[in-house]
Amino acid sequence: MTDFIGRRLEEYTIKHPEEVLIVTAQIAGEEDHIAIFKGFSSSLMRPTAFNPDVPVIPEEAKIVKLDRVASPYNPNSPRYIQAGLTGETVQKLLSDAGI
Repeated sequence: MTDFIGRRLEEYTIKHPEEVLIVTAQIAGEEDHIAIFKGFSSSLMRPTAFNPDVPVIPEEAKIVKLDRVASPYNPNSPRYIQAGLTGETVQKLLSDAGI
């Protein structure tokens, strides 16, 4: 398994199945919103490859913000654990989780 941020976030959700991560990322100059739950990523704005080995968040993506939401995720009434995490905060979250 590679060490880039998308895979690390997926690993985090395997360790924390009670959470859904909602990621806002810049991918190839376009904004995308991605849900990550129990080790799987899915774009909320565009088609997602059926093959889980095709990363939804590529290495060159820039994470704009990340929201931690309690599972089950209801987009009409999300229960936020933390909202608007960026850069260092995301790295610390992953580091604290041993990822």
